[in-house]
Amino acid sequence: MPDERSLPKEMRALVLDGVGFEHLAVRTVPVPRPGPEQLLARVDAAGICTSLIKLVEQGPDHSQLYGWDLGRFPVVLGDEGSVTLVEVGERLADRFHAGQRCVVQPAVDHAPVNHVERYQNSGRGVAKVAVGYTLPGHLAEYMLITEEAIRAGCVLPLPDEKLSFAHAAIAEPVSCCVSAQEHHLHLAQEDPLAPREARKGLRRDGVTVIIGAGAMGRMHVDVAMTHAPRAIVLADLVAGRLALVQKLFAGRARARDIALHTVNPAERELAAFVAELTDAHGADDVIVAVGSKAAIEGAQALCGRGAVLNLFGGLKRGEDMVGLDTSVVHYGEVNVTGSSGGSPWDVARALELMATGEIETAAHITRIGDLEHAPALLESIKARALDGKAVVYPHRRAREVLSVEGWAAGDERGYLAG
Repeated sequence: MPDERSLPKEMRALVLDGVGFEHLAVRTVPVPRPGPEQLLARVDAAGICTSLIKLVEQGPDHSQLYGWDLGRFPVVLGDEGSVTLVEVGERLADRFHAGQRCVVQPAVDHAPVNHVERYQNSGRGVAKVAVGYTLPGHLAEYMLITEEAIRAGCVLPLPDEKLSFAHAAIAEPVSCCVSAQEHHLHLAQEDPLAPREARKGLRRDGVTVIIGAGAMGRMHVDVAMTHAPRAIVLADLVAGRLALVQKLFAGRARARDIALHTVNPAERELAAFVAELTDAHGADDVIVAVGSKAAIEGAQALCGRGAVLNLFGGLKRGEDMVGLDTSVVHYGEVNVTGSSGGSPWDVARALELMATGEIETAAHITRIGDLEHAPALLESIKARALDGKAVVYPHRRAREVLSVEGWAAGDERGYLAG
């Protein structure tokens, strides 16, 4: 573990200094030094997040940059990662210590503390900032954790120090699925004269439908099994994705007495399949994990009485108006909800699920690389040529990207030792 005396003066970091991929590059920058209420962390592993594409393409117009001038003040990207603290500010010595492993929740519910003059209107009205946006990100060898993240409770020690770097690094996207499923509220009565009770989460012993078998759809399947529905139906138009889901999760589903069904709507009408499975009652929980207007509108027909419809996949601005069947909502008493991220609690819950083995974290990682590969990995995600999570190890030099069918803790140990 490096200390203050052995820390390098410079490091590699993925820097954005303008709008567009031509302004994105791995560069050598100074290693930051923490102030009295800040932390310096070694980045052990970092995930490559799809949302960074929007940041690169929009620059200062991105809602989380608040007009920040990237040309004058370049930013270090990376909203997913796992870190080890190497320097602790003197005023934080009673809360943190060097060598402590943590995950930082990137969505920080706190007003800017540092560089307020760089925000539009000098930060007036800005109540939420983000790691890897205006706060230093994980796609670097070292990361400065600033007052905003600490005061908002976003620095979360690992529940188990044996948790692998790569698994901890994808706690944030898993937490988005945890948060989404926490948004599901079902009203229940023990008998007709009893008061209604709100029960949180997917309906136990119910039927859950997930539309979209991409990386986030597969995470939804994994997290959904922790709620113990009697059946999960996953729909996608790509046959290979459906086969992968069966390969990854069928055994686990059987062990939990959950029927896992995969359906290609081009080959079998999804509403008819759900009606047959539920004896025409409809699904209890429907999660639309793709950004598709047609999928959102079609999902309404899958909902049973008292169901929850979750609009998880976002639509592009200007293309986000969809048709709503008010009869489904009104007569079916369907709750429509949405979610786009998690809170520190959701990250803590994701880490707990990983540490206890309740979810199959290794199954979600399909690419492994070095920090130098980050721009190309983002380009691959943009071109839809990468299905699954990519993780890079900033301190491990690698000549090429590994394509993997899962990445367990043992895989990581061997890779880092090589």
